[in-house]
Amino acid sequence: MTDQSATTLEKPPGQDPAGTEKKTPAVLGRIRPTNLVFFAVAVIFVVVAALTNDSFFTTDNLTNILSQMVTTGLLSLGMLMVILTGGIDLSVGAIVSLTGIMSAGLVAGMPLPLAILLAILVGAGCGIVNGILVAHFRMAPFVVTLAAMTAFGGLTYVYSKVPITPDNLGFLTLGAKNIGVIPLSAIITVVLFGLGWIFLNRTAAGRALLGIGGNEEAVRLAGVNVRNYLILAYVISGVCAGIAGVILASRVGIAQPNVGSGFELDAIAACVIGGAALSGGRGTIGGALGGVVLLGLIDNLLSLYDVESYWQQVLKGVIIAVAILVRRREQRGA
Repeated sequence: MTDQSATTLEKPPGQDPAGTEKKTPAVLGRIRPTNLVFFAVAVIFVVVAALTNDSFFTTDNLTNILSQMVTTGLLSLGMLMVILTGGIDLSVGAIVSLTGIMSAGLVAGMPLPLAILLAILVGAGCGIVNGILVAHFRMAPFVVTLAAMTAFGGLTYVYSKVPITPDNLGFLTLGAKNIGVIPLSAIITVVLFGLGWIFLNRTAAGRALLGIGGNEEAVRLAGVNVRNYLILAYVISGVCAGIAGVILASRVGIAQPNVGSGFELDAIAACVIGGAALSGGRGTIGGALGGVVLLGLIDNLLSLYDVESYWQQVLKGVIIAVAILVRRREQRGA
């Protein structure tokens, strides 16, 4: 996991004329010790699970882990774009519920691609609303998206007060089909993470999002339209939440009006565990993906050991709090 905001420190020419100082490869030099600690924790989880539970390394369980990571993965990808600007998007869980139940309902009366596209566009529309309120009215992202979470959650019940069970086989295939042992939804997620990496590292818009979180005024003085890029970040978050809602409804086979409750916290946690700074300007695609994998392993291990659901929430909350404290100490010392 690397950090886009990190810079490679180079010594002035001639400082080591004898050339005796050992050089650290550039990639290794950018790896933060905290990232290595989180990687080691993930490896320990895997080893302990493999040694103590016969079910962990079965094909079914590994496929199940990948499937369960999809929703958190997609939400954390969009959340990272918002966090990089110094914002937060608490409405993604509600958007998952809204787009999931809409897609399940729409496939009954229109072609499958059109139903999925409309649901994702609803997610994008939710992002536009959030982005405009944050960028043009200078409202705090926390307040805007908290209000949006309530509003979008209400719209979900306006659409349907009861769960919807889709009967379109093509729709159900999207979340249930495997390519070998790898779920199709996991492949889609990895592809989107790849596109996210290209966006952040190879496009001017991606660099603008990082710059806005680091020093918004400097980016504005450089002639960048900050408002448009802020809206773009929330639109990406809305689109990712829309895709997550469609895939989740397809995988589970039933769309519940409250299914997205709490997903926003997992997405934020994955980004922070992966090294994203809630103050903005710092974070990576690889880090967010690493956070998603670690949270997925924790969820799976707790389930394999039959830890009751409310204790799972307690343990996961403690782990997330510790991870955030470790990251905060790292960022203060950077």
